[in-house]
Amino acid sequence: MKNILNKYIPFLLAFSMTVIITLFTSCDKNDDDVTSSGAPVITEIRNYAASPNDTLVDKIVPGQWIVIHGKNLKEAKQITINGSIASFEHGLFSNETAVIQVPWSVPFYNVDPALLHTINYATKGGTTSFKFDVIPPAATITGNSMSSATMAGDSIYIYGTDLYLIERLTLAGTDVSSFTTVDNGSSIGFILPAIDAPMPWAGELVLASGIYEFDVLIVPEIFAVSNANPDQGDLIRIYGKNLNGVSSLSFGGANITDFTEDPEGSYVEFLAPDKWSYSSGPVTTISEYGTATTVYDINTQNDRWLGLLANFEWGDYFGYHWWGDISLAFGPVADFNGSMGTNNSMYIYFNTPILAGGESKYAPLGNANNTSINNRNAWIPVANLSDPVENWGLQFEISVANPWNGGTLYFKTEFAGESYVARYEPWKISASKTLAFETEGWQTVTIPLSQFKSKKVTLGDGDSVTSLNLLLGPTGESSYDATLKNFASSSTATGFYAAIDNIRVVKIKE
Repeated sequence: MKNILNKYIPFLLAFSMTVIITLFTSCDKNDDDVTSSGAPVITEIRNYAASPNDTLVDKIVPGQWIVIHGKNLKEAKQITINGSIASFEHGLFSNETAVIQVPWSVPFYNVDPALLHTINYATKGGTTSFKFDVIPPAATITGNSMSSATMAGDSIYIYGTDLYLIERLTLAGTDVSSFTTVDNGSSIGFILPAIDAPMPWAGELVLASGIYEFDVLIVPEIFAVSNANPDQGDLIRIYGKNLNGVSSLSFGGANITDFTEDPEGSYVEFLAPDKWSYSSGPVTTISEYGTATTVYDINTQNDRWLGLLANFEWGDYFGYHWWGDISLAFGPVADFNGSMGTNNSMYIYFNTPILAGGESKYAPLGNANNTSINNRNAWIPVANLSDPVENWGLQFEISVANPWNGGTLYFKTEFAGESYVARYEPWKISASKTLAFETEGWQTVTIPLSQFKSKKVTLGDGDSVTSLNLLLGPTGESSYDATLKNFASSSTATGFYAAIDNIRVVKIKE
């Protein structure tokens, strides 16, 4: 009997293994039938939210979470929307639903028409396409390139964000027949048609994401004044845009009637009147396009006001320490005067030769003032210390008599120390390009206080100071200094022969 049992044991083991393998094979086959029994089918798209907010949607936008409904959806291999691949988790899928987030990178420009407004869904069982409106996020319109010199037939751009899928553009009721967009949706280009309507023009832009209305108004702006404290006869330029058709020009308290306009509207120029013949005040232009005015006053050299740090004249605002690596000019130095500005008063100047790598020259400027109006260098009234940093600026006149290339003039306050400094490097075009800088006489420099920056690698190459208190302390008063430094390891290409006058702090933005 024992021999008989031993004889059949191998047969029984083989038979059992066959049965087990068959059962497992049957189970695998049944699972495949459940999950991949044919090509996928999409029937509808719903919002991914708890009931009752899981509503049907008729359009989707980048970043939106959606639920795709249909059949045979579980074993997805790839899902694309407008040709952009969506990432997904199979744990959020069933045979009838698939939860995905619409890719943020959905393209709307130069898309194959076969892919636009299309969801392509691929599984082990096949693929399907589902046409559905995919629209960009809501657009914004930030401006346009039109100026007072623009004429019919010129190329014009409207600027903004998410300017995709344009359906219609009108200006003052006139249709713009054709236009172009760019990949990142930041502009729309077109040829300006002839429009017989006065400004401002009402514009309307119809996009897939909605209808947007905007006004086209050519507004004049003043960016800078070439010399805010000129002597009589200096050539002055008021820089800005749309400075055409000027009917009235006020330079401080002087009414200027003899001036020349740049044909493109980028400046107005004239000869400065006698500085003693008019009072301090803003610069204002009035034209058919509107009024432009500076926030700050010019011709401040004859006044005493909060914010004056140094005028280097005998008196309360002398601002010179009689030591350091600068000199005091008791009268005009011919080298520093030129057609764009003269200065017959007292001022400081650098006469610094080529700087070796890391070398610096020191200009102690602060702590010389002590008056009831400007005790210990009051930069800003206490009431304004909560203003945005970019609303105020450090301003001065400068004359660079010889080409300047290399070396940084930087300013620091006593309160902030070297935590935040402002760098002045007009010779630096970019991180890799330089061009020697020289002036034709005196000109005004305005450095927004937001240019006082922290240190990352070298002084002033980091982030902007975030509040006026961090720069000036709780009183708005702080002494200050300037330093000419070569931050490079090699010598500068040139020396620095330049004069500075009338250092002050002014409000530059409302």
